[in-house]
Amino acid sequence: MSNDVLSVVIAGGGTAGHIEPALAVGEALKTHHGARITALGTRKGLEGEIIPARGVDLRMIIPVPIPRKPSMDLVKLPFRIAKAVGQTRTVLKDVNAKAVLGTGGYVAAPAYLAAKSMGLPFYVLESNAKAGIANKLGVKLGGAGFNATHNSGMPGEVVGIPIRAELGKDEDGSAAARGRETWGFDDSKPVLLVTGGSQGAASINAAVAESLPGLLEHVQVLHAYGPKNEAPEAQDGYVPVPYISDMAAALAVADLTVCRSGAMTVAEITAASLPAIYVPLPHGNGEQALNSQHVVDAGGAILIDDAELTGQRLTEEVMKIARDEVGRQQMIAAAQDSGAGDVAKLLADRIASDVAEVEEKESK
Repeated sequence: MSNDVLSVVIAGGGTAGHIEPALAVGEALKTHHGARITALGTRKGLEGEIIPARGVDLRMIIPVPIPRKPSMDLVKLPFRIAKAVGQTRTVLKDVNAKAVLGTGGYVAAPAYLAAKSMGLPFYVLESNAKAGIANKLGVKLGGAGFNATHNSGMPGEVVGIPIRAELGKDEDGSAAARGRETWGFDDSKPVLLVTGGSQGAASINAAVAESLPGLLEHVQVLHAYGPKNEAPEAQDGYVPVPYISDMAAALAVADLTVCRSGAMTVAEITAASLPAIYVPLPHGNGEQALNSQHVVDAGGAILIDDAELTGQRLTEEVMKIARDEVGRQQMIAAAQDSGAGDVAKLLADRIASDVAEVEEKESK
Protein backbone atom coordinates (compact mmCIF):
# COMPACT_ATOMS: atom_id res chain seq x y z
CA MET A 1 0.00 0.00 0.00
CA SER A 2 1.24 3.50 -0.83
CA ASN A 3 2.40 5.61 2.09
CA ASP A 4 0.30 8.46 0.64
CA VAL A 5 -2.97 6.67 1.41
CA LEU A 6 -4.77 7.81 4.54
CA SER A 7 -5.30 4.45 6.24
CA VAL A 8 -7.45 4.53 9.38
CA VAL A 9 -8.40 1.59 11.58
CA ILE A 10 -11.74 1.80 13.39
CA ALA A 11 -12.34 -0.23 16.54
CA GLY A 12 -15.84 -0.51 17.89
CA GLY A 13 -17.39 -3.92 18.38
CA GLY A 14 -20.08 -5.95 20.07
CA THR A 15 -23.29 -3.99 19.53
CA ALA A 16 -24.54 -1.65 16.84
CA GLY A 17 -24.15 1.17 19.35
CA HIS A 18 -20.38 0.76 19.12
CA ILE A 19 -20.17 -0.29 15.48
CA GLU A 20 -22.35 2.30 13.77
CA PRO A 21 -20.62 5.48 15.08
CA ALA A 22 -17.24 4.07 14.04
CA LEU A 23 -18.57 3.19 10.58
CA ALA A 24 -20.14 6.63 10.21
CA VAL A 25 -16.79 8.34 10.77
CA GLY A 26 -15.06 5.77 8.58
CA GLU A 27 -17.48 6.42 5.73
CA ALA A 28 -16.96 10.18 6.11
CA LEU A 29 -13.19 9.65 5.98
CA LYS A 30 -13.58 7.61 2.80
CA THR A 31 -16.00 10.06 1.16
CA HIS A 32 -14.26 13.31 2.02
CA HIS A 33 -10.61 12.26 2.28
CA GLY A 34 -10.27 9.14 0.12
CA ALA A 35 -9.23 7.09 3.14
CA ARG A 36 -8.84 3.34 3.33
CA ILE A 37 -10.86 2.05 6.29
CA THR A 38 -10.15 -1.18 8.13
CA ALA A 39 -12.29 -2.37 11.03
CA LEU A 40 -11.27 -4.47 14.01
CA GLY A 41 -13.76 -6.96 15.39
CA THR A 42 -14.27 -10.15 17.35
CA ARG A 43 -16.47 -13.15 16.70
CA LYS A 44 -18.57 -12.36 19.79
CA GLY A 45 -20.26 -9.28 18.34
CA LEU A 46 -22.45 -8.14 15.46
CA GLU A 47 -19.55 -6.74 13.46
CA GLY A 48 -19.27 -9.95 11.42
CA GLU A 49 -22.75 -9.24 10.04
CA ILE A 50 -22.78 -5.44 9.86
CA ILE A 51 -19.31 -4.39 8.73
CA PRO A 52 -18.73 -6.58 5.64
CA ALA A 53 -22.24 -5.69 4.43
CA ARG A 54 -21.09 -2.06 4.36
CA GLY A 55 -18.09 -2.89 2.18
CA VAL A 56 -15.48 -2.37 4.91
CA ASP A 57 -12.48 -4.66 5.42
CA LEU A 58 -12.92 -6.51 8.74
CA ARG A 59 -10.00 -8.04 10.65
CA MET A 60 -10.71 -10.27 13.65
CA ILE A 61 -8.86 -10.36 16.97
CA ILE A 62 -9.65 -12.24 20.17
CA PRO A 63 -12.17 -10.59 22.52
CA VAL A 64 -10.90 -9.20 25.82
CA PRO A 65 -13.82 -8.79 28.24
CA ILE A 66 -12.96 -7.24 31.60
CA PRO A 67 -14.17 -9.51 34.47
CA ARG A 68 -16.20 -7.63 37.07
CA LYS A 69 -15.32 -10.04 39.89
CA PRO A 70 -12.23 -12.04 40.91
CA SER A 71 -12.05 -15.23 38.84
CA MET A 72 -9.77 -17.31 36.64
CA ASP A 73 -10.73 -14.99 33.79
CA LEU A 74 -9.14 -12.15 35.75
CA VAL A 75 -5.93 -14.18 36.12
CA LYS A 76 -5.88 -14.83 32.36
CA LEU A 77 -6.62 -11.19 31.50
CA PRO A 78 -3.01 -9.96 31.06
CA PHE A 79 -2.23 -12.81 28.65
CA ARG A 80 -5.39 -12.18 26.65
CA ILE A 81 -4.63 -8.47 26.45
CA ALA A 82 -1.08 -9.16 25.30
CA LYS A 83 -2.32 -11.53 22.58
CA ALA A 84 -5.04 -9.11 21.40
CA VAL A 85 -2.60 -6.20 21.31
CA GLY A 86 -0.13 -8.30 19.32
CA GLN A 87 -2.85 -9.24 16.82
CA THR A 88 -3.89 -5.59 16.55
CA ARG A 89 -0.32 -4.42 15.94
CA THR A 90 -0.08 -6.93 13.10
CA VAL A 91 -3.22 -5.46 11.50
CA LEU A 92 -2.01 -1.87 11.94
CA LYS A 93 1.30 -2.71 10.28
CA ASP A 94 -0.37 -4.68 7.49
CA VAL A 95 -2.62 -1.79 6.44
CA ASN A 96 0.03 0.87 7.17
CA ALA A 97 -2.38 2.59 9.56
CA LYS A 98 -1.91 6.31 10.11
CA ALA A 99 -4.51 6.65 12.88
CA VAL A 100 -6.96 4.64 15.03
CA LEU A 101 -10.50 5.55 16.07
CA GLY A 102 -12.15 3.60 18.88
CA THR A 103 -15.74 3.72 20.09
CA GLY A 104 -15.70 1.08 22.85
CA GLY A 105 -16.42 -2.61 23.12
CA TYR A 106 -14.09 -5.60 23.33
CA VAL A 107 -11.79 -4.44 20.52
CA ALA A 108 -11.24 -0.87 21.73
CA ALA A 109 -8.73 -1.38 24.55
CA PRO A 110 -6.33 -3.52 22.45
CA ALA A 111 -6.60 -0.93 19.68
CA TYR A 112 -5.67 1.94 22.00
CA LEU A 113 -2.78 0.00 23.53
CA ALA A 114 -1.46 -1.04 20.11
CA ALA A 115 -1.70 2.49 18.71
CA LYS A 116 0.07 3.88 21.78
CA SER A 117 2.87 1.33 21.47
CA MET A 118 3.40 2.23 17.80
CA GLY A 119 3.26 6.00 18.27
CA LEU A 120 0.12 6.40 16.16
CA PRO A 121 -2.45 9.13 16.87
CA PHE A 122 -5.64 7.63 18.26
CA TYR A 123 -9.09 8.95 19.00
CA VAL A 124 -11.66 7.88 21.57
CA LEU A 125 -15.35 8.46 20.92
CA GLU A 126 -17.82 7.87 23.75
CA SER A 127 -21.38 7.74 22.45
CA ASN A 128 -23.10 6.87 25.71
CA ALA A 129 -24.06 9.23 28.49
CA LYS A 130 -21.73 7.31 30.81
CA ALA A 131 -18.29 6.31 29.56
CA GLY A 132 -17.13 2.70 29.49
CA ILE A 133 -13.91 1.29 30.92
CA ALA A 134 -12.13 0.83 27.57
CA ASN A 135 -12.73 4.42 26.48
CA LYS A 136 -11.64 5.85 29.83
CA LEU A 137 -8.44 3.83 29.42
CA GLY A 138 -7.96 5.20 25.90
CA VAL A 139 -8.02 8.80 27.07
CA LYS A 140 -5.68 8.03 29.99
CA LEU A 141 -3.26 6.53 27.48
CA GLY A 142 -3.22 9.84 25.60
CA GLY A 143 -5.99 9.43 23.05
CA ALA A 144 -8.00 12.47 21.98
CA GLY A 145 -11.38 12.18 23.68
CA PHE A 146 -14.77 13.05 22.19
CA ASN A 147 -18.11 12.75 23.97
CA ALA A 148 -21.70 12.62 22.79
CA THR A 149 -22.92 14.37 25.92
CA HIS A 150 -21.63 16.38 28.84
CA ASN A 151 -20.60 14.69 32.09
CA SER A 152 -19.91 11.23 30.67
CA GLY A 153 -17.10 10.72 33.17
CA MET A 154 -14.48 10.80 30.39
CA PRO A 155 -12.47 13.93 29.53
CA GLY A 156 -12.99 15.20 26.00
CA GLU A 157 -14.73 17.61 23.69
CA VAL A 158 -18.51 17.28 23.44
CA VAL A 159 -19.43 16.80 19.77
CA GLY A 160 -22.57 14.64 19.66
CA ILE A 161 -22.92 11.28 17.90
CA PRO A 162 -21.83 10.60 14.31
CA ILE A 163 -24.47 8.95 12.14
CA ARG A 164 -24.52 7.84 8.52
CA ALA A 165 -24.97 10.70 6.09
CA GLU A 166 -28.15 9.30 4.53
CA LEU A 167 -30.04 8.74 7.78
CA GLY A 168 -32.74 11.29 8.46
CA LYS A 169 -32.46 12.78 4.97
CA ASP A 170 -35.04 11.79 2.37
CA GLU A 171 -35.53 14.93 0.33
CA ASP A 172 -36.74 13.14 -2.80
CA GLY A 173 -38.82 10.56 -0.95
CA SER A 174 -36.85 7.63 -2.37
CA ALA A 175 -36.03 6.09 1.01
CA ALA A 176 -39.69 6.13 2.08
CA ALA A 177 -40.72 4.64 -1.26
CA ARG A 178 -38.12 1.92 -0.79
CA GLY A 179 -39.49 1.20 2.66
CA ARG A 180 -43.07 0.91 1.40
CA GLU A 181 -41.97 -1.47 -1.35
CA THR A 182 -39.70 -3.57 0.90
CA TRP A 183 -42.22 -4.06 3.70
CA GLY A 184 -45.49 -3.69 1.82
CA PHE A 185 -46.86 -0.59 3.58
CA ASP A 186 -49.38 1.81 2.08
CA ASP A 187 -50.69 5.27 2.95
CA SER A 188 -53.87 4.06 4.66
CA LYS A 189 -52.46 4.22 8.21
CA PRO A 190 -49.38 5.62 9.96
CA VAL A 191 -46.37 3.32 10.27
CA LEU A 192 -45.05 2.44 13.72
CA LEU A 193 -41.41 1.35 13.84
CA VAL A 194 -40.61 -0.90 16.82
CA THR A 195 -37.03 -1.91 17.61
CA GLY A 196 -35.27 -3.21 20.68
CA GLY A 197 -31.81 -2.40 19.37
CA SER A 198 -29.47 -4.72 17.51
CA GLN A 199 -30.29 -7.70 19.77
CA GLY A 200 -33.99 -7.02 20.25
CA ALA A 201 -35.79 -6.54 23.57
CA ALA A 202 -37.93 -9.22 25.18
CA SER A 203 -40.07 -6.75 27.16
CA ILE A 204 -40.85 -4.65 24.09
CA ASN A 205 -41.59 -7.78 22.07
CA ALA A 206 -44.01 -8.99 24.76
CA ALA A 207 -45.79 -5.63 24.91
CA VAL A 208 -46.15 -5.57 21.12
CA ALA A 209 -47.60 -9.10 21.08
CA GLU A 210 -50.15 -8.12 23.74
CA SER A 211 -51.14 -4.85 22.09
CA LEU A 212 -51.00 -5.89 18.44
CA PRO A 213 -54.74 -6.48 17.83
CA GLY A 214 -55.57 -2.98 19.07
CA LEU A 215 -52.57 -1.34 17.39
CA LEU A 216 -53.36 -2.73 13.96
CA GLU A 217 -56.73 -1.00 13.98
CA HIS A 218 -54.87 2.31 13.82
CA VAL A 219 -51.30 1.77 12.59
CA GLN A 220 -49.11 -0.47 10.46
CA VAL A 221 -46.16 -1.98 12.33
CA LEU A 222 -42.56 -2.71 11.33
CA HIS A 223 -41.09 -4.73 14.21
CA ALA A 224 -37.39 -5.60 14.54
CA TYR A 225 -37.65 -8.33 17.18
CA GLY A 226 -33.96 -9.32 17.37
CA PRO A 227 -32.15 -12.25 15.71
CA LYS A 228 -31.87 -14.24 18.96
CA ASN A 229 -35.56 -14.01 19.80
CA GLU A 230 -38.42 -16.17 18.53
CA ALA A 231 -39.91 -14.85 15.31
CA PRO A 232 -43.49 -13.56 15.62
CA GLU A 233 -45.98 -14.50 12.92
CA ALA A 234 -46.52 -11.87 10.22
CA GLN A 235 -50.03 -10.67 9.49
CA ASP A 236 -51.76 -7.99 7.47
CA GLY A 237 -50.22 -4.66 8.48
CA TYR A 238 -47.63 -6.27 10.76
CA VAL A 239 -44.13 -7.01 9.44
CA PRO A 240 -41.73 -8.70 11.89
CA VAL A 241 -38.04 -8.86 10.90
CA PRO A 242 -35.03 -10.03 12.95
CA TYR A 243 -32.89 -7.02 12.07
CA ILE A 244 -33.31 -3.92 9.91
CA SER A 245 -30.35 -3.50 7.56
CA ASP A 246 -31.88 -0.57 5.62
CA MET A 247 -32.44 1.78 8.55
CA ALA A 248 -32.62 4.80 6.23
CA ALA A 249 -35.75 3.31 4.61
CA ALA A 250 -37.24 2.32 7.99
CA LEU A 251 -36.80 5.81 9.44
CA ALA A 252 -38.17 7.44 6.30
CA VAL A 253 -41.30 5.28 6.08
CA ALA A 254 -42.10 5.50 9.80
CA ASP A 255 -44.35 8.09 11.42
CA LEU A 256 -43.42 7.25 15.03
CA THR A 257 -41.29 4.74 16.87
CA VAL A 258 -41.08 2.64 20.02
CA CYS A 259 -37.52 1.66 20.90
CA ARG A 260 -34.72 1.34 23.40
CA SER A 261 -32.71 4.50 24.01
CA GLY A 262 -29.19 3.44 23.15
CA ALA A 263 -27.07 6.43 22.20
CA MET A 264 -26.94 5.53 18.51
CA THR A 265 -30.67 4.84 18.35
CA VAL A 266 -31.49 8.21 19.92
CA ALA A 267 -29.14 9.98 17.51
CA GLU A 268 -30.68 8.31 14.46
CA ILE A 269 -34.27 8.82 15.60
CA THR A 270 -33.58 12.47 16.41
CA ALA A 271 -31.86 13.08 13.08
CA ALA A 272 -34.95 11.68 11.36
CA SER A 273 -37.17 14.01 13.48
CA LEU A 274 -39.26 10.99 14.41
CA PRO A 275 -41.59 11.19 17.45
CA ALA A 276 -40.38 8.51 19.83
CA ILE A 277 -41.49 6.44 22.79
CA TYR A 278 -38.27 5.41 24.51
CA VAL A 279 -38.11 2.39 26.80
CA PRO A 280 -34.60 2.46 28.34
CA LEU A 281 -32.78 -0.78 29.03
CA PRO A 282 -33.24 -1.37 32.76
CA HIS A 283 -29.76 -2.84 33.27
CA GLY A 284 -26.29 -1.29 33.29
CA ASN A 285 -25.48 2.05 34.86
CA GLY A 286 -28.58 3.95 33.75
CA GLU A 287 -27.01 5.55 30.70
CA GLN A 288 -29.90 4.66 28.40
CA ALA A 289 -32.34 6.91 30.26
CA LEU A 290 -29.78 9.71 30.17
CA ASN A 291 -29.16 9.24 26.43
CA SER A 292 -32.71 10.33 25.57
CA GLN A 293 -33.31 12.85 28.36
CA HIS A 294 -32.50 15.94 26.27
CA VAL A 295 -35.02 14.95 23.58
CA VAL A 296 -37.67 14.08 26.18
CA ASP A 297 -37.10 17.42 27.92
CA ALA A 298 -37.43 19.22 24.58
CA GLY A 299 -40.78 17.53 23.91
CA GLY A 300 -39.63 15.36 21.02
CA ALA A 301 -40.16 12.06 22.81
CA ILE A 302 -41.69 10.41 25.85
CA LEU A 303 -40.09 7.87 28.17
CA ILE A 304 -41.59 4.72 29.71
CA ASP A 305 -39.69 2.72 32.33
CA ASP A 306 -39.20 -0.89 31.27
CA ALA A 307 -41.01 -2.10 34.38
CA GLU A 308 -44.07 -0.01 33.45
CA LEU A 309 -44.28 -1.21 29.85
CA THR A 310 -47.43 -3.24 29.21
CA GLY A 311 -49.48 -3.84 26.11
CA GLN A 312 -52.14 -1.44 27.40
CA ARG A 313 -49.63 1.32 28.18
CA LEU A 314 -47.97 0.88 24.81
CA THR A 315 -51.31 1.12 23.00
CA GLU A 316 -52.31 4.24 24.94
CA GLU A 317 -49.08 6.09 24.22
CA VAL A 318 -48.97 5.12 20.54
CA MET A 319 -52.58 6.20 20.07
CA LYS A 320 -51.93 9.58 21.70
CA ILE A 321 -49.29 10.35 19.10
CA ALA A 322 -50.94 8.69 16.10
CA ARG A 323 -54.32 10.41 16.62
CA ASP A 324 -53.02 13.89 17.50
CA GLU A 325 -51.52 15.34 14.31
CA VAL A 326 -50.90 18.75 15.87
CA GLY A 327 -49.11 17.15 18.82
CA ARG A 328 -47.12 14.89 16.51
CA GLN A 329 -45.94 17.86 14.47
CA GLN A 330 -44.90 19.60 17.67
CA MET A 331 -42.85 16.54 18.62
CA ILE A 332 -41.23 16.57 15.17
CA ALA A 333 -40.30 20.24 15.56
CA ALA A 334 -38.89 19.61 19.05
CA ALA A 335 -36.76 16.72 17.78
CA GLN A 336 -35.44 18.89 14.95
CA ASP A 337 -34.46 21.62 17.39
CA SER A 338 -32.56 19.16 19.61
CA GLY A 339 -30.53 17.59 16.77
CA ALA A 340 -26.78 17.95 16.19
CA GLY A 341 -24.65 18.84 13.19
CA ASP A 342 -22.58 16.60 10.94
CA VAL A 343 -20.47 14.99 13.65
CA ALA A 344 -19.10 12.26 11.35
CA LYS A 345 -17.55 14.79 8.97
CA LEU A 346 -16.26 16.92 11.84
CA LEU A 347 -14.37 13.96 13.31
CA ALA A 348 -13.20 12.76 9.89
CA ASP A 349 -11.79 16.21 9.12
CA ARG A 350 -10.04 16.33 12.49
CA ILE A 351 -8.38 12.94 11.98
CA ALA A 352 -7.31 13.74 8.42
CA SER A 353 -5.94 17.13 9.47
CA ASP A 354 -3.97 15.69 12.38
CA VAL A 355 -2.42 12.96 10.21
CA ALA A 356 -1.48 15.49 7.53
CA GLU A 357 0.14 17.70 10.16
CA VAL A 358 2.18 14.80 11.54
CA GLU A 359 3.33 13.76 8.09
CA GLU A 360 4.31 17.32 7.22
CA LYS A 361 6.48 17.57 10.33
CA GLU A 362 8.10 14.20 9.61
CA SER A 363 8.92 15.24 6.05
CA LYS A 364 10.90 18.30 7.16
